Amino acid sequence: MTPSNDTADVVLIGGGIMSATLASILTRLEPEWDIRLLELQGELATESSNPWNNAGTGHAALCELNYTPQAADGSIDIAKAVGVNEQFQVSRQFWAHLVDEGALPDPAAFINPTPHLSFVWGEGNVAYLRARYEALVDHPLFAGMEYTEDARVIREWTPLLLPGRRKDQPIAATRIRSGSDVDFGALTRLLFDDAEARGVEILLNRRVTGLRRKDGVWHLSTRQTVGRTPGDLKARFVFVGAGGGALKLLQKSGIDEAKGFGGFPISGEFLRADDPELVAKHQAKVYGKASVGAPPMSVPHLDTRVVDGRASLLFGPYAGFSPRFLKRGALTDLPGSITIHNLVPMIKSGLGNLDLVGYLVGQLLASKRTKFAALEEFVPNADPSQWRPITAGQRVQVITKEGVIQFGTQVITGADGSIAGLLGASPGASTAVPIMLGLLKDCFPDRMDGWEAEIRRMVPSYGTRLSDDPKAAEASLARTAQALGLQV
Repeated sequence: MTPSNDTADVVLIGGGIMSATLASILTRLEPEWDIRLLELQGELATESSNPWNNAGTGHAALCELNYTPQAADGSIDIAKAVGVNEQFQVSRQFWAHLVDEGALPDPAAFINPTPHLSFVWGEGNVAYLRARYEALVDHPLFAGMEYTEDARVIREWTPLLLPGRRKDQPIAATRIRSGSDVDFGALTRLLFDDAEARGVEILLNRRVTGLRRKDGVWHLSTRQTVGRTPGDLKARFVFVGAGGGALKLLQKSGIDEAKGFGGFPISGEFLRADDPELVAKHQAKVYGKASVGAPPMSVPHLDTRVVDGRASLLFGPYAGFSPRFLKRGALTDLPGSITIHNLVPMIKSGLGNLDLVGYLVGQLLASKRTKFAALEEFVPNADPSQWRPITAGQRVQVITKEGVIQFGTQVITGADGSIAGLLGASPGASTAVPIMLGLLKDCFPDRMDGWEAEIRRMVPSYGTRLSDDPKAAEASLARTAQALGLQV
């Protein structure tokens, strides 16, 4: 389908969870707007939103230990964990609203109840996990957290972790039963189905080759990836939600706000097991501690994944390197992203992160046996014949204008609010709703007063912090759990 020549109100670039979320929100705030989606591939959610390209944890910081660092005095900083959890609750509220509305009629198609556990071994790590539990257990967003150092209890929680382990090894675990597993690929497609029914035009196999602002609107040059037919499109507002491809598109736009930013791509691999008997022994997501010197995204975890109604296990991640910015990208992506504006920050980030470079080299040189040994630290009796490697999605970590590698997400907004894009990775997908609401506030400040009532209907806690109101937190957790079919 060739887009018409008139000016669209909104053009979304990239068919992943971010664009799907923004489309879903905007069709409710402005049902008369002309909104169009351009996706490079022939189907939606093929990159980071694909369920096999990400951990699908439903990042709520319930078990991810990298969100609760320990200070030199032994205290635990819970600020990042609380912030991530707050954001995830906003996403949960929006999804629950769509379920109640009938837009997402079967929540089990994209979200399933899955306990979240943290598991550690060694005296120092046990002391850390105990301190973390004590710091979080009374927080309203972490209600129901359990802690144990009893091997028998841990065996009940997740039977795979104990057999074959030394009986004198100090171990500890926490559990929150209200965790979830999210298939963001399924959720993306469901959101776009709803958006399309509300009038959003979805254009697949469409590559954006040019992006420039002229006469108060954005002019997009496009080319079909099948047939190579060129096309032009105009838009009053553009959102670049193209995952690893977002940086190059923002550079094409020429906005000053994107100058100086760079990207560092990191590829990944997981071990996957599908044997039903094995999978039945591990109905949980279990996060451990990253090894000393390893980057935050390398935290090892053994996860239950539910995709298309079938459960599997994933263990990883194993980091690697590829110059591609997308899994289906080009080898020239990284060198092609280097400009006169970000050359110095890129060099500075490389010199300042030699430990990360060393870690990646070590991962690249690691043998199959070495990689499997990492799984055996979690599952001592793991059988190699039951596990196979799969390639995860590409993650392009943000390099800031100061030359710092940022392990998170970064919204880039043009000065006039007519264009915005998202760079970075985890915990991105799980926090898509608050990220998009923040983007709307930055880009459409003159409309927020008129939108606020509808936003509060979709997200009742909008503008407040559940952390500050234990009763509101309890009510929100219970309401969204009921709507989404999760544990309270």
